[in-house]
Amino acid sequence: MPAPTLADYASHSPYSDPGRHRDLLAAVEPDPATLRTVACGAVVHYRSGVDLTPEQRADIDRRWLAAILDGAVGRAGSLAGPRSPEQTLAGCCRDHTLLAVGTLRTHGIPARSRVGFAGYLATSFHADHVIVEQWDGTRWRRSDPELDPADGWGFDPTDIPAGPGAPFVTAAEAWLAIRGGTADPAGFGVGPDMPELGGRDFVRDYVLREVAHRHRDELLLWDFWGPMLGLGGLPPALQEQARAAGGEGLGLPGADLPGAEYDAIADEFAYLLIAADSGDEVAAEELAELYVGDPRLRPGDHVLTLSPLNGVAVTDLAGRSGMP
Repeated sequence: MPAPTLADYASHSPYSDPGRHRDLLAAVEPDPATLRTVACGAVVHYRSGVDLTPEQRADIDRRWLAAILDGAVGRAGSLAGPRSPEQTLAGCCRDHTLLAVGTLRTHGIPARSRVGFAGYLATSFHADHVIVEQWDGTRWRRSDPELDPADGWGFDPTDIPAGPGAPFVTAAEAWLAIRGGTADPAGFGVGPDMPELGGRDFVRDYVLREVAHRHRDELLLWDFWGPMLGLGGLPPALQEQARAAGGEGLGLPGADLPGAEYDAIADEFAYLLIAADSGDEVAAEELAELYVGDPRLRPGDHVLTLSPLNGVAVTDLAGRSGMP
């Protein structure tokens, strides 16, 4: 399978496909301000401090954009316009980005999600985050659909700088900085108040997620496959739940990959990702060949879902069963 082209990024993946709601997204203007209004109006971050209803707690595992739109339209009667707190869906940055990417693709604009860490959501900490990257005709431009430019971030959230010292670092950049000893692994994770969900192995898993999203497999941030299923990097309570759910008995390739080999694969992925970002087409092709050609490294029909609110389940991606 060759590397995704601009035409691929302008078409829907199974995850970004709006299904019967395509006309709704076609009616949304694909400018950053409108995308932010729609995405943040329909979906509230599940860790934003709001009291979630049981239905909203279940929302965070809506994997497919069609399912997200089903909930958003079903509760409020439309996608745009005001809605009560109970009519919003609960989700996270991945869902805000997927909604924006799905809208852009509906308009034929090449777009993809980028997985990494934001240095602007917590003081002296890089929090795991997913943002939008769209082709503007000459280059890939990054934007964060959760940020209001009027809030004064010190950078333009509709055109986020890339490269050394950037506000957002990709998972590949974070991993290589940790491997090179120029970044403290403790400074990366879900949040500074949750050290058990961060660190070296956490970032390594995010390299695989970054590769998956680049190849239009826009999985949840708590989906696990391949070498992630070794489970050794998870907190003990989650290890127990994962084993009970069959996480080590899925029969999926890669679960028994030795740590040193996993490190080497993450190194190769990271170098290829950064080279591909610089415009190296050969690196992009090598990345796609490695990801698609090695069944240990890409999600197959099943993943293990370790939902932060709804427990552990084996999700059948092919049959769309397990988590929604």
